Amino acid sequence: MNAPAQSGIKDPPASFWGILRSIGPGLILTANIVGTGELIVTTRLGAQVGFLLLWFILFSCCIKVFVQVELGRFAIVEGVGSLVALDRLPGPRARISWAVWLWIIMYLGTICQMAGMVGGIAEIFVQKSQSYTGHLLWAAATAGVCALLLAVGRYGIVESLSTVMVALFTISNLVAVALLQTTEWRMTGADVAEGFRFAVPKDLVTAFAAFGITGVGAAELVFYPLWCLEKGYARAVGPRDDSPQWEGRARGWMRVMRTDAWLSMVVYTVATVSFYILGAAILHRQGKTVEDATAIATLADMYVKTFGSWGLWIFNVGAFMVLFSTFFVSTASNSRLFADVSSMLGVFSFRTPEDRLRVVRWGVILIPVATLFLYLASKGIVTLILIGATGQALMLPILGFAAIYFHRKRIPPALRARSAWTALLFLSFLAMAALGVFQAGDKTGLWRAFGWVR
Repeated sequence: MNAPAQSGIKDPPASFWGILRSIGPGLILTANIVGTGELIVTTRLGAQVGFLLLWFILFSCCIKVFVQVELGRFAIVEGVGSLVALDRLPGPRARISWAVWLWIIMYLGTICQMAGMVGGIAEIFVQKSQSYTGHLLWAAATAGVCALLLAVGRYGIVESLSTVMVALFTISNLVAVALLQTTEWRMTGADVAEGFRFAVPKDLVTAFAAFGITGVGAAELVFYPLWCLEKGYARAVGPRDDSPQWEGRARGWMRVMRTDAWLSMVVYTVATVSFYILGAAILHRQGKTVEDATAIATLADMYVKTFGSWGLWIFNVGAFMVLFSTFFVSTASNSRLFADVSSMLGVFSFRTPEDRLRVVRWGVILIPVATLFLYLASKGIVTLILIGATGQALMLPILGFAAIYFHRKRIPPALRARSAWTALLFLSFLAMAALGVFQAGDKTGLWRAFGWVR
């Protein structure tokens, strides 16, 4: 199902501009990354602690890219998707690997997070209205438009629309932060200094949720190899034969993949930091936070009070692009993963790529419908998003372990990263493992028993 075709083999681009013309998966990933985590969880964190954790947000965005690249490297070498890769990890199995079963649990949490996105988009249009009909219509329209766009398109439409939406929400963020400096809420040198004191608040729950969902989250780490395959990186390298020619092509396309990952990291870090600054500068100073019942209204009011009545347009355009781009890419990605895990469990058998595509098209319809019903049943968009954030945080250590295992056991020595990169890969894994331990202790009440969190 995932093996590259011999006819697709081609040499990697040699020039910088040639490399830029070959990127794409990172832009899709950025459209997914800069979503509910940044708009709601990151802004909520800034509102709660001020500038104190600016360093933490930067660290969260940068450190996980090493695991992302390593998973992309394995996809290029072996030509297999994320779930097939996880299924090759050592350990117990019950038809599929323990790691894939854990991913399925996270997958369910991700669907909750997507329901929060649908609700967020609906609330942008109805704002403070409590009309159930209004919420229903806009949520249904969001789910329907997303399903329609994806049902008629393949990789090209996902990459093209993602690129446009990434550009729009990045511009709106930069405009908002620039205008912030003309108001009484401007960010000062003292604020920046506070943000780099490397201090931590007593209550770490929201901070660790932010680490799990900002930057490359567990969902995006699983998505990335999938989109690298659809872009054609592994197909261009060709089936693994460990010949000098194959290694040369693999090395070149890995260079393209690393450029793709790092450029996307710059874009989503700028967007994430922008949301954090707005929350810290405006909401924290006003003593406000972002809660279920008033999340979108609070964020919209933040823009209006700061930038005037036309600030509402900045918020509406930016928030819609952020939420819809994430919902769009999440639906596209999760429908493909749904097809893959169904095949692994024996629910479907794919003899041709067209067989898999039919299941993917069912997925892009069923997933939006499921998220619509989840939102209408709960109406707590922050809670739904935090469920997804928690699931992703718990999955991160598994993905960090997978990256190290593939690096040491499955990547040819000639294609492995240098020692400095390997050290940062281990640091990334340790950070993810610490997050997983914290989340486990928090959910079991262990840290509260010790008085370490409130």
